Amino acid sequence: MIESEETRPVRAGEELDAACLNAYLKAHIPGWHGPLVVEQFPHGHSNLTYLIRAGDRELVLRRPPFGNPVKTAHDMAREYRVLARLSKVYNPAPEPYAYCDDESVIGVPFYVMERRRGIILRGTAQGVALDPATLRRACEALIDNLAVLHMLDSQAAGLADLGKPSGYVERQVKGWSERYRNAQTDLVPALDEVASWLAQSRPADAGAALIHNDYKFDNIVLDPGDLTRIVAVLDWEMATIGDPLMDLGTTLGYWVEAGDPPTLKHLVVGPTMQPGSLSRRALAERYLSATGRGAVDLLFYYVFGLFKIAVIVQQIYARYQRGLTHDERFARLDAAVAGLGQAAAETVAAGEF
Repeated sequence: MIESEETRPVRAGEELDAACLNAYLKAHIPGWHGPLVVEQFPHGHSNLTYLIRAGDRELVLRRPPFGNPVKTAHDMAREYRVLARLSKVYNPAPEPYAYCDDESVIGVPFYVMERRRGIILRGTAQGVALDPATLRRACEALIDNLAVLHMLDSQAAGLADLGKPSGYVERQVKGWSERYRNAQTDLVPALDEVASWLAQSRPADAGAALIHNDYKFDNIVLDPGDLTRIVAVLDWEMATIGDPLMDLGTTLGYWVEAGDPPTLKHLVVGPTMQPGSLSRRALAERYLSATGRGAVDLLFYYVFGLFKIAVIVQQIYARYQRGLTHDERFARLDAAVAGLGQAAAETVAAGEF
């Protein structure tokens, strides 16, 4: 669907201490005056995002998920630091205003940032006025913007020390395989096979760049008056310095096409199956052209993207299964994990991207 970033009442069990939060904001945000209204952005499966409003002032608050067993996976200080520096050199990055590590305020570290209003393309965009020509240009804008991000001077942005680019591909394969084992709740033989294939087939690092690591349509905010203009890029929790082709692989993993298996179509995060959308191949070729790269065998990167997304979904499902969250959106994510694993295994068997 096409939607503005509408907010909803806060989900049960995910409330914030409004009184303590308001006191903190009055002390740290110039001109902030209550009373405070807290609402929640209903989408997203990892860090939680809230709209904080007082009068005509609006802020966005980001905090780790409830029931988070691995605090290092949801490092608010790191996410705040990335945005604080990146927003100065990359316009789609929202500006953060304050970071709080005092857990007496809402129970966990958090940060607040500016709100960027716009439209997010989610789901299949069925029954909406998104013509093929506009959708094509929106796809082109999305992938062109990823190329722009990857060509930023991370040293000039003060983010060169954000990650360790040497050996990035090897660490990613090992790391996501380990995360899968730690979060495993069911046997999914296809994912075990894919993990082995990735370990045996990994290419050498293809360079280093500032990468988003979760770049997809529903992390992109578009101008309501021009759906081909990007207003903001959201969810920077996994940003690092690493191999840009691995970042591209994640984007390709989310890019579901009309001819894909039904199990993948349930995971669609944008109008990528609609008439006018670029294919995965066309998307990748436009990226390679924009970044000045020659021909690249993208099979490994696409399979890695599917595997990584499967592990992310499995981690969320494991939190639900272990009673660490009661969000009913997560109850059937095991089927999504199995579907992603099967799609990845079939892609390996086909031997081509």
